Amino acid sequence: MKYVVVTGGVMSGLGKGITTASIGRLLKNRGYRITAVKIDPYLNIDAGTMNPAQHGEVFVLDDGGEVDLDLGNYERFLDINLSSDHNITTGKVYQTVIERERRGDFLGGTVQIIPHITDEIKDSIARAAHKLLDGNHEADICLVEVGGTVGDIESMPFLEAVRQMHGELPRDDMVLVHVTLVPVDTMGDHKTKPTQHSVKALRELGLAPDIIVARSDCIISAATKKKITAFCDVPQRAVISAITAPDIYQVPMEMEKEGLADVVTEYLSLETREPDTEWYRVVSKEYTNRVTVGIVTKYGIEDVYISIKEALKHAGRSLSIEVDIRWFDAESFEPGDLAEVDGILVPGGFGKRGIEGKIRAIEYARTYKKPYLGLCLGFQLAVIEYSRNVLGWGDATSEEMGEGTHVIAILPEQEDVYMLGGTMRLGNWDITLKDGTLTRRLYGTPEIVERHRHRYEVNPKYIPDIEEAGLVFSANCGMRMEACEIDEHPFFLATQFHPEFKSRPTHPSPPYIGFVQACRTNRNSA
Repeated sequence: MKYVVVTGGVMSGLGKGITTASIGRLLKNRGYRITAVKIDPYLNIDAGTMNPAQHGEVFVLDDGGEVDLDLGNYERFLDINLSSDHNITTGKVYQTVIERERRGDFLGGTVQIIPHITDEIKDSIARAAHKLLDGNHEADICLVEVGGTVGDIESMPFLEAVRQMHGELPRDDMVLVHVTLVPVDTMGDHKTKPTQHSVKALRELGLAPDIIVARSDCIISAATKKKITAFCDVPQRAVISAITAPDIYQVPMEMEKEGLADVVTEYLSLETREPDTEWYRVVSKEYTNRVTVGIVTKYGIEDVYISIKEALKHAGRSLSIEVDIRWFDAESFEPGDLAEVDGILVPGGFGKRGIEGKIRAIEYARTYKKPYLGLCLGFQLAVIEYSRNVLGWGDATSEEMGEGTHVIAILPEQEDVYMLGGTMRLGNWDITLKDGTLTRRLYGTPEIVERHRHRYEVNPKYIPDIEEAGLVFSANCGMRMEACEIDEHPFFLATQFHPEFKSRPTHPSPPYIGFVQACRTNRNSA
């Protein structure tokens, strides 16, 4: 196993995750099998209980792991399925070590950061690296992104573990990539001092970068690269200019031009191979049409909905349709505002805030025949809206929201749950699609597997009445309803599952393809 370890300096939010995923894409294009590990230094066991407005989207894996959004980028760029083991947190590491101490595994010894915590970190990385990809093959190369920035107190044990790994592995089995900011001053000159200090901090921890990825809004000149080389002891060909790209899927192409793949393969003593260019053809497809999708949400931060944005992009690119997104605040928009968009999407979420606004948006989509896609909560609210305004049950609501006719009820196995972390209905579940429905036509198969993240479901008590009134439940998992649609509507589809989590540039999600197509039809008929 060979490792590419990616660290960051100067400031957070530089794009370590996209850099890591792009390196993986470059190597995958050369025929190498790639896996990836994200290290998050926070004390949380996972991302499941974090506020998405602060931390970003909670991405869900096949095995139900609630993880950092960067793992979503890894899956999309590398077209692989990862597991909970591929997201290592301080909480997981310390929990494991403390549980072992309580069992007496250390035979009365004093438990310390070194060697016990660092050993567990190294073991966790190795376990994830050697986990079979999709149960079939072991990877050739493991990407390891160390979250946070060099100098963060939370990251120290992880960087020490990396230092130890570097000494234990053969020289050509690990390459260290450092992502750092190279800002531009008011005179238009690139400033290398932040990079110099960042590398100095890294060296103080016993690590020296092999490659520096210099983030900037404009291309870094040869003179600036030479300066970084002089101060940081990195060959000039290993100083990679990483400008801000208009589309994240173009980043591998920009890094290809900079020769990053050649440097990495040289340092890892890998066979030189010509890259497969199919990925570049897929992500460079030109648009011939454009649609506007309105997303009605209570969060004004786009990072909360990264997978939805990317799934729309994947579907749009496959259809040569550019998808513009307009964000509507669920608490303040007017239904008439939705007349300007070609389709309406209501995403998942939790809590009461913004619920009534989302229901008004769904009513608008249903009554004005506007293409609608509902996801998780957007599915539950579609059932509530239909119950209120078609069946006449004015107090129809969800058990989560309070008193009323609970057409949406808590899952029976959730009634006695008191621990919030990792206890929802999560990950892959088998789903059966109903013959003759829109959902079946989109997927083209009677059985599918999709990822979930919810505690509530359609109340079985009210399903017969709702179906008799015309709402079609087109997918199910046993007695649980998984999708609904309206026959006489041009496109009205809502899913309890999250199809965006499995969408890839090379394999767009079927519900998103259908939705974008419907948006184009609606636009052309307007």
